Amino acid sequence: MTRTDRQRWLLPSHLVEPGGTGAARPRRTVRDWVVDILVFLLAALFGLVAIDTSARYNSDAVNLTDQILGALACGALWLRRRWPAGLAAALAVAGALVPAAAGAMLASLFSVAVRRPFRDIAWIVGLALAGAVATVFVRPDPETGAVLGILLGVSLTLLVTAWGMLVRARRQLVEALRERAERAESEAELRAAQAQRLAREAIAREMHDVLAHRLTLLSVHAGALEFRPDAQPEQIARAAGVIRDSAHDALQDLREIIGVLRAPGEENGGDRPQPTLATLGALVDESREAGTEVVLHSAVDDPGSVPAATGRTAYRIAQEGLTNARKHAPGAPVTVTLRGRPGDGLTVEVRNPAPGGPVPHVPGSGQGLIGLSERAALAGGRLDHGPDPGGGFSLTAWLPWPA
Repeated sequence: MTRTDRQRWLLPSHLVEPGGTGAARPRRTVRDWVVDILVFLLAALFGLVAIDTSARYNSDAVNLTDQILGALACGALWLRRRWPAGLAAALAVAGALVPAAAGAMLASLFSVAVRRPFRDIAWIVGLALAGAVATVFVRPDPETGAVLGILLGVSLTLLVTAWGMLVRARRQLVEALRERAERAESEAELRAAQAQRLAREAIAREMHDVLAHRLTLLSVHAGALEFRPDAQPEQIARAAGVIRDSAHDALQDLREIIGVLRAPGEENGGDRPQPTLATLGALVDESREAGTEVVLHSAVDDPGSVPAATGRTAYRIAQEGLTNARKHAPGAPVTVTLRGRPGDGLTVEVRNPAPGGPVPHVPGSGQGLIGLSERAALAGGRLDHGPDPGGGFSLTAWLPWPA
């Protein structure tokens, strides 16, 4: 995760530059330098107090030795990030012999508790506790009793260890929350990409359903003009008008569908209402004008009461059925049947007999039925299609119609 410059100096180095196994040790941040300096100063202050206390009853040679070893122990704290466990073990032993090293020992023990789980540092904590008990007998303080000295040393050791474990737990919590936030962002991006893909698929299905119907009308009337050049002028004019109207409607439908891809700020005026079951009659009339014999049987008393999404899906299914009938059975009559009521669902059925003669193969056949199956499944319904025993073809869809 990329950190800004403002965040970087406020965070520990292992959070700014997390590294795996074999990764280079991260460089100290400004926060790390401030913490290390404060730890060094506190350890030195603790050592000076211990030296001042022991100087009252020790010789000058012992005091000089304590000062040198205490200074080395405090200086060794700068290595606590590189070798935390080894340094803590060494200072635990030194702290038992040299009171001036006790502050450095506590600081190194805190660092180990922050960076390692307790099961890995239990032996170091035990060594530090043993050193706290041993120092009372190795370097006794006449002004402090043995019991009080042991209680003080053990209490400080356990307190520093618990504090370090608490800091470790808090850092783990912060890291877990950060990973969860990153994972949530990734999942949100995936959901957005999936939603965009589904929207594109829906637009593609809508394009196929709408444009296939319009372009089939164009093909039928253009073919009639091609094979009947001697037709009456009125018939030629009527066919040309249907071609013009179909081309205009195809452009309008394409403009409606592509309009959903515009940016939110762009105008999307001129959109026509989406088709519903109430407009199915106009679709049947349009197919009749194109020369297809269509019979509509509707047992739905009030098509306007059908939910808009269900009605639109039923409209597209009937539209695709009429389109397929014109392409694969030209000249054959088509029967469209509607039945259903609230609570039982809506059934749309499109049937046509076998064509009267050979029909040339149409490229891309079957894609519309696949799209209709997906559309019906998304609406919570089902779609069945296939040849009839008599040689015709039937398309039947059931869609839910809530009570």
